[in-house]
Amino acid sequence: MEKGLLEKTGKTLEEWVKIVKKENFEKHGEIIKFLKSEHGFTHGFANFVAHKARKSDAASHDANELLKNQYAKKEHLKPIYEKLKKEISKFGKDIEFIPKKASVSVKRKYQFVLIQPSTKTRIDLGLKLKGKDTTGRLEGSGPFGSMCTHRVQITDISQVDKELLEWINEAYEKAG
Repeated sequence: MEKGLLEKTGKTLEEWVKIVKKENFEKHGEIIKFLKSEHGFTHGFANFVAHKARKSDAASHDANELLKNQYAKKEHLKPIYEKLKKEISKFGKDIEFIPKKASVSVKRKYQFVLIQPSTKTRIDLGLKLKGKDTTGRLEGSGPFGSMCTHRVQITDISQVDKELLEWINEAYEKAG
């Protein structure tokens, strides 16, 4: 995004952040509206600059700190996350785990899994499995909207089983 921003606008990210900060906007949406209307930005670039200016993107935070905060009041769910990470990592060396404020995106070329400690007792695992039928355990997207096509609720480490790993591997293969 940063390279594309320079190519499209002739200004660096740092220059755009300075321009935005001079305006003293309080809200993310105000920055996006300004960049789109006053500078002809597409939504994607405006959103990118707005996040960077407000330091609200995941890259502006320490990954370990983001994870620590996700599980601060849900420590008993952390072993489930660790097992998921360990098992998913076995699918290939091209996998990235990207902690965000409330979840961890798992990407290959595209995001194929989202790991989110949704409640004090449950991790929601979002999967991108376009065209796959739901089952009792493999639900519709749930809280993820269009980001993921399916969700699996995990309340115990034993639920990170062969069936779940097959669904994750299928999503991994489709993301390549």
